[in-house]
Amino acid sequence: MSATPEPPEATALRAAIAISPDNVPLRLLLAEALLKCGFFPAAALELREGLRQDPCNPQIKFGLARAFHGEGKSSEASVLLEDLLAVGQGPAAAHLLFARVLCEGAELQKAAQHLSRARALDKTIVDPDLEARLELFLKPLGEVASNTPKGMENAEVDAEGRVRAQAASAAGEFETEVERPSTNFSDVGGMEPVKEQIRMKIIHPVAHAELFKAYGKKVGGGVLLYGPPGCGKTHLARATAGEVRASFLSIGLHDVLDMWLGQSEKKLHEIFQQARRNRPAVLFVDEVDALGANRADLRHSSTRNLINQFLAEMDGLDASNDGLLVLAATNAPWHLDPAFRRPGRFDHLVFVPPPDAPARTEILRVLLRGKPAEVVDLARVAEQAHGFSGADLKGLIDQAVETKLTAAMKTGRIEPLTTKELLAACKRTKPTTLEWFSTAKNYAMYANQGGHYDDVLTYLKSNR
Repeated sequence: MSATPEPPEATALRAAIAISPDNVPLRLLLAEALLKCGFFPAAALELREGLRQDPCNPQIKFGLARAFHGEGKSSEASVLLEDLLAVGQGPAAAHLLFARVLCEGAELQKAAQHLSRARALDKTIVDPDLEARLELFLKPLGEVASNTPKGMENAEVDAEGRVRAQAASAAGEFETEVERPSTNFSDVGGMEPVKEQIRMKIIHPVAHAELFKAYGKKVGGGVLLYGPPGCGKTHLARATAGEVRASFLSIGLHDVLDMWLGQSEKKLHEIFQQARRNRPAVLFVDEVDALGANRADLRHSSTRNLINQFLAEMDGLDASNDGLLVLAATNAPWHLDPAFRRPGRFDHLVFVPPPDAPARTEILRVLLRGKPAEVVDLARVAEQAHGFSGADLKGLIDQAVETKLTAAMKTGRIEPLTTKELLAACKRTKPTTLEWFSTAKNYAMYANQGGHYDDVLTYLKSNR
């Protein structure tokens, strides 16, 4: 935080908020004043409180993303911006900030897309440094032809500056890595209710395929894992493949999106074909809401085409999906297009909550492996770390290690980690899952006509 005092208007606004603490517009004005002067942590505190009072306010979300970015918390900023822009609520400045965050993470192609959207929404936007880094992805339309890959020289440029493929890409068929995981459910500590749901919906149909066949039920289909970030959805998917001794293919948004119009759909088709060739197989789609966003919120037909392709692959219109299990993970299931929830697609939703006490104990044991430590009371630390995600537990260990490193650099001695230090680090760490639950609670209470989020309400009631 800056060493300079807060601006006078911030002091006045704080006084006004003390009189009217539920006044969200006032809190937004205070946060904006703090952001302009570089008081990012203080602004984040105000915006978090504003988000608690008004969880769906896009101005608060954008302001909090700015505060996180100013603090160097790029991943937190990215989650907020992706959530904001997925529902079409973000201004041009939000696209610009997301482009900067993506560029810092070396996701240059996606960064260029958001920079282009920002400039399309606001012609006055200029960021020379960002444009220089993304120059290869931001060629004017007149220069597209000279940069077109071999085999696509006669491609048609559409109104949005993208290229419509009229010939096969020079890259050839898209292939992703196929794993044979040795991990299984015995490697996943705790979380028995979640594992039992997956057993009933995925593992038993594969293990007893003949029985299911007798009843005319094919082995395959889709399961959507949802919950707070950092709670082990990817680890569960990999362990599921290990349980049924299936091939495992993992893909994300960056594996599918392509700058050439029509190529994203082709990539997605080739991924499904590769999974079918390796049956029995588990195809894991991470952050599926980015690939399957609600079409009502989309402005570009190319994105709708990709979603339609995804739905067609799930239905197995051109090839059988028997023996192909599609697992997907998302932090925001409410942004997924409703068509994905129909029978035969992602008709099974499995809530993956923060790890329970046994799982937290096991995670802490793994994280402490190889580090100098006394015999730590892991169960006690795990009890105090209620609501922590796996990522939060790693942050807790990192804090304790940094404390020891600071002391070791002064004394020159390596001292082991103790229960006391881990408990102290636990008190200094707030679980990141709290923000997710504040948003999820609203959907579970007010947009839960189909009962999809009943598990969220059950978890919240049992963890008051």
